[in-house]
Amino acid sequence: MNEQNRDYISQGTSGTAQLPNATATLVLGILSIVVCFICGIVALVISNKDMAEYRANPGLYSESSYSSLRAGRICSIIGIALQVLGLLVYIVFIVFFISVAASNVNS
Repeated sequence: MNEQNRDYISQGTSGTAQLPNATATLVLGILSIVVCFICGIVALVISNKDMAEYRANPGLYSESSYSSLRAGRICSIIGIALQVLGLLVYIVFIVFFISVAASNVNS
């Protein structure tokens, strides 16, 4: 058994392997709150794949990487919800200003 195989086997049995996209999901989730909801959508797609991977073999991955994945997923959901709420507020303002302008023209 060569060194690379031994290292892979020891990672799998001790549960110290990291989920591949846990950090990326966390970063994109935070960016979805700060910047735009597109990052949140990407983070949700990535996290769905990694969540399925973790659920298939929970013993292979560390709990800290799973926690990072869950935190990134939560941040992305919050970011998407905030952006949708902001979009609804903008629509309400636009409708309000159009109705005020129309009432001023008719008066």
